[in-house]
Amino acid sequence: MNLDDFSDLIERPDGGVRRDAEERRERFAVAPGALGRLDELGEWLSAAQQAVPVRPIGQPRVVLFAGDHGVAALDVSGRAAGTAYELVRATLEGATPAAVLARRSGVPVRIVDAGLDCDPELLPEQVVRTRVRRGSGRIDIEDALTAEEAEQAVRLGMAIADEEADSGTDLVVLGDLSVGGTTAAATLIAALCGTDASVVTGRGGAGIDDLAWMRKCAAIRDALRRARPVLGDQLELLATVGGADLAAMTGFLLQCAVRRLPVVLDGVVSAACALVGQRAAFRAPDWWLAGHVSGEPAQAKALDRMALNPLLDHGVMVGEGSGALLALPFVQAAAALAAELPERAPAADEDEAGEKEELGDGDDGEEAAAVEGANESEPAGN
Repeated sequence: MNLDDFSDLIERPDGGVRRDAEERRERFAVAPGALGRLDELGEWLSAAQQAVPVRPIGQPRVVLFAGDHGVAALDVSGRAAGTAYELVRATLEGATPAAVLARRSGVPVRIVDAGLDCDPELLPEQVVRTRVRRGSGRIDIEDALTAEEAEQAVRLGMAIADEEADSGTDLVVLGDLSVGGTTAAATLIAALCGTDASVVTGRGGAGIDDLAWMRKCAAIRDALRRARPVLGDQLELLATVGGADLAAMTGFLLQCAVRRLPVVLDGVVSAACALVGQRAAFRAPDWWLAGHVSGEPAQAKALDRMALNPLLDHGVMVGEGSGALLALPFVQAAAALAAELPERAPAADEDEAGEKEELGDGDDGEEAAAVEGANESEPAGN
């Protein structure tokens, strides 16, 4: 597998349809620009759907990729290593912020186990049946995955994207349930952006103290030394310093772009996978939205590199898809407004034009008659 092959498969949202949507927006009774980014989002959705007017978002879905990372054993996370399954269980029980938000919005949640480090019996079969391996390697001293596992994980993500597209999902809210995932994500972003570990090291959704931050920074520094020699091959990069969940998420994002399925990104982990995807297929980010500012410096680096402007900035750092879920009503509102706002009545425009014409005839009638008389008196040769 070569991720660069996606570059030939992904097209940008339809520019002609977007221009039609812009022209339609100019005919709304609400003045252009009065709705701010809602206008821009509505036009983007029209181009993605190839439809004017845009269709309302009817079947959104939350997709969360789950995995444990061996680097968490260095005490770089606010949660103990190997406990991502607890996040999965709490989400299934409706006890996490993302679960509450999804339930209140009526949006179904799908959890994909790509690399959890737990006994399969601890979770439902529909979650664990997709597992690529049990936990990812400690990226500061060893590869996260073998080459075969990395390809398997990417193909898993692609298969999930196809299933969602085929089932009628029209917008995906993408997030992760991981322990140690932000360390791997920051390493990927630092490698792809050419920055040092200290520039991208954050404190994660669970929060860490200064000593843990220093350990995390050192782990990213050591992982970067291993990442830089393989920057030319995105799949090898994911195998070296990524993880099963990150590789699956990258495949998911790329295949969603192939299937013309828009995705709202959550925090630093989804941003890192998107950045890897952009490296493979430069048109792919045109199908993604940045849901919010997570406060992670690595996320800001990645979004800036992809020219993605976050929809919200509310200081939400919890992760797990929560920030992207908060942005979902904003996207739905943009679609509803673009689809349902009335255009100006044509009759009113015609009456206004007729009044202007009558006023013009009254003011300029004598001048026009004088000109006509002068023209009749001139010799034909002139």
